[in-house]
Amino acid sequence: MDADGASARDRRRQAGTRALIRLLPDWLTPDGRKLLAMRVLRGFAYGYVGVSLGLFLAALRLDDAQIGLVFAAAMAGAAVTTIAWSVLADRLGRRRSVAVMSILMGVGGLLFAFAGDISWLLLGAFTGTINATAAEVGSFQTVEQAILPQTVSPERRTALFSLYAMAGNLAQAFGSLFSAVVGLLAGLGLVGADAFRPLFVLYALVGFAGAAVLLTLSPAVELARSDARPEWLNLKRSRAIVLRISGFFALDSFGGGFVVQSLAAYWFHVRWGFELRELAGVFFAAILFAAASQLAAGRLAERIGLVNTMVWTHLPSNVFLILVPFMPSAELAVACFLVRNAISQMDVPTRQSYLMAVVEPSERTIAAGVTMIARTVATAVGTAAAGVVFTVAPGLIFVAGGGAKIVYDLLLYRSFRAIRPPEEQAGLAAATR
Repeated sequence: MDADGASARDRRRQAGTRALIRLLPDWLTPDGRKLLAMRVLRGFAYGYVGVSLGLFLAALRLDDAQIGLVFAAAMAGAAVTTIAWSVLADRLGRRRSVAVMSILMGVGGLLFAFAGDISWLLLGAFTGTINATAAEVGSFQTVEQAILPQTVSPERRTALFSLYAMAGNLAQAFGSLFSAVVGLLAGLGLVGADAFRPLFVLYALVGFAGAAVLLTLSPAVELARSDARPEWLNLKRSRAIVLRISGFFALDSFGGGFVVQSLAAYWFHVRWGFELRELAGVFFAAILFAAASQLAAGRLAERIGLVNTMVWTHLPSNVFLILVPFMPSAELAVACFLVRNAISQMDVPTRQSYLMAVVEPSERTIAAGVTMIARTVATAVGTAAAGVVFTVAPGLIFVAGGGAKIVYDLLLYRSFRAIRPPEEQAGLAAATR
């Protein structure tokens, strides 16, 4: 190609890049854009793994108890790695930490792609990066949650968390839809579990690509302090509120452990005979609704406050969750599940923003780590309990999960409705003058 042709191609590429950048808010920094891009890629991978994991394990001829064990290992691994990175991230560097997490994601994907024995699957799950929930949990969120507030002003914080959550959920929705490619691969001659293995190869590639991008984050993402290194549980002014809110978050996650996406998808398969194509459509719609609601969460929080948004959107969603197994038809069960997902995730960006607002900036990584540990450990316990419940009465996973979450909503509101983040306090003071 001649120089003019190459120049024209470069101009088109640059114009395309500028057009893409214009779709993002102008207040989003380069570091914020990189974190958002990796959130999208991980979300896509989490989406199709969350839908297909249970069916993949069943195709390997694992029984229900073994499938539940793999789910529990994935959640336990997330808990262990969250503890580790909460301790180490600010010592080793946040940029280096998230890159290593991405490499572990790649290793976990390769183990699932090429292993067949349950011991290797348990090891791959225990890396903490084979995501049975489809949501962003564990060590990535612990560190990135601490980085994000450093990239914007306090007034933009909730909007950034909403964008971060919405983008991830939107990617998860398309990832869920992408899981239907297993049918195409089966049509090409891949038999049984082999039709699922290319998905895990792609999962590994996402992890390795993420490491390359995250290593280019700027020094601005690191903890800015000149005193002693942060120590585990070195919470001073924030200790009481972090430990109290962690207990409530653990209760919510315990309930969520009963209905992680892989288990919920497997329930629809067992109860209503849904195959992967139908499951892909259901969970695409469910996560798409969740993504749309998270984008609205920031605006709603500006009107009624973060705690009110967390509670009064979450509470009715859990009523619909409890109703799912009582529906007399597959269509009504799906309808309840979709309504639940349309409002259940509005508390995610608001609780993240709330936590980062009410703790000291120097304690954000530790605070995020403590709450994430509480959430992932509780989810692992809930998932393990759900595996037992599922073998006895599968539909009870929705009742147990929704019931625990309702108790969480009521306790959280009673305890934190009077504790406002600084921007809400400033707005309240201005309104009373």
